[in-house]
Amino acid sequence: MADLAALRIFVTAAEEKNFSQAARRLHMSQSAVSQNIQLLERTYNVELFLRRGRSVALSEAGEKILPMVRDVLRSARLLDDSLQGINNQVGGDLLIGCSTSAGKYLLPALLSTFRIEYPAVHPCVRVMGRDGVYERLLNQTIPIGVTSKIFEHRDLECLPLFHDRIILIVANDHPWAAYGRALPVDLLDQPVIMREETSGTCETVLIDLKSRGITRDMLNVVMELGNPEAIEMAVERGVGIAFVSEMVAARGLAMGRIKKVELEGCDLHREVFISRHVGLPPTRVQHLFWEFAQSQRANLNSEMWDSLVNFSASN
Repeated sequence: MADLAALRIFVTAAEEKNFSQAARRLHMSQSAVSQNIQLLERTYNVELFLRRGRSVALSEAGEKILPMVRDVLRSARLLDDSLQGINNQVGGDLLIGCSTSAGKYLLPALLSTFRIEYPAVHPCVRVMGRDGVYERLLNQTIPIGVTSKIFEHRDLECLPLFHDRIILIVANDHPWAAYGRALPVDLLDQPVIMREETSGTCETVLIDLKSRGITRDMLNVVMELGNPEAIEMAVERGVGIAFVSEMVAARGLAMGRIKKVELEGCDLHREVFISRHVGLPPTRVQHLFWEFAQSQRANLNSEMWDSLVNFSASN
C-alpha cells in the first residue's frame, strides 16, 4: 500500500507539473521526488506522469487517481484531527493561499496571535496570484484563501476580512516629501512605478484615477514591477513615485527612507476577503482559524491596524 508521504509527493508534482518546483515546495531534493514517483509507478506497474523535458503532465492513469488520492489525504487529515481532538489537542498544518501584498504582512501577525493559543499549529502561507488562489480553492488543494477580490462562485464562501489602505509614497528627498500633499493632476508630471495591471493594488488605483479623468496611458510609467517590496525599494532610490499598501510601506516610513503623500480628494482602499470551499470539510484547526479571523475583523479595521503596521515595520 502506498504511504501518505508518497501520495503527497504525487499530488504536489501533479499540481506543479514540474518535479523541481514540487521539490522546492516540499523542501526535498528533486531526486527524492523523482524516486518516490518512480517507486509508485513500479509498485503498481503504471505510468502516472508523461515526461516532457523539464516539465511533466499527468498520464490518463494519473488523471484518474488524482481525485481519489486527494480524498485519501483529506481523510487522513480529518482522522489526525479527530485523534488529536480526543485529548482536546489542536495541531497540524494550516495551509493558506494569499494573493495580496497587504495579506503577506497581515497573516504573519494574525497567525502569530493564533499560535499563542494553539502552539502545535504549523501555518504555511503560499503567495500566488488571485487566479491561482481561485483555482486552488475550487480544486480543493488549499482550504483557505486571502485575496483582494471576492469570488462569486456557488462553491466558495467569501467574507470580508479587513480594509487595505493604499497610499502614495515618494523618496524622502522628493519635492513633495516636505509638504506631504499633492493634486491628482500633479501625477502627470511625475515618473510613476506601477504594479502589473492584474494586481489588486493597480486595479484599485486605476479605477480611482479614471474617475478623475486620468488613465494609465496619461501617466509616465517608468517601471512596472510585480513585487511590492521591490517597488518600495525603487521609490526609496528615487526612481519614481508609487502607490502601495500602507503595510508594505510601513518599514520604509518608520525608518524615514520614504514619505507618505496625501493625494487631495483620494481615499484609496480595498476590501480584502477570506475564502473557503463550502464542500471541503474543514479540519478542526482550519475551522478555528476561520472563526478566529472573523472575530478579529473589527480589530483589524480599528485599533489592531496600528499593531499590524508596527509588526511589519519591525520584521
